Amino acid sequence: MLAPRTGLDARISPVGVTARGNMTVPDDPSAAGWYRHGPAPGSARGSAVLAGHVDTDTGALGEFLALYDMRRGDRIEVRRAGAGPVTYRVATRLTVPKEALPPSTFRRTGPPTLTLITCAPPYDPERGGYVSNLVVTAEPVGRTQWPT
Repeated sequence: MLAPRTGLDARISPVGVTARGNMTVPDDPSAAGWYRHGPAPGSARGSAVLAGHVDTDTGALGEFLALYDMRRGDRIEVRRAGAGPVTYRVATRLTVPKEALPPSTFRRTGPPTLTLITCAPPYDPERGGYVSNLVVTAEPVGRTQWPT
């Protein structure tokens, strides 16, 4: 996945859920996890969800730190194995409490969307780390060429 203006360049791997029912995020801060139980990037319907780290316990910065610099209109390209790349344009950027992700985040129907999620301040070690999420949504560019 590339977002040239912000410098985002992350490898994507499929992920599932933890024992607590939360989406898994790859340990590697340079990677993004695609929620494999939902639509894939390039799907004709629903929200394709990718999550990644803003930083690590050791202080290393993650690729999804770039989400903090994303603006409406920025382009994101998702490269896919066995298919051509798909391009999205950022539509919204929103910070929400972790327990208050919008219901549409993991939807499987409706217009195609790319949803990128990372952690957001404040950081509270007593509560296990970051208490909010930064959610960036993007809409497909040229979606008429996608399968229905």
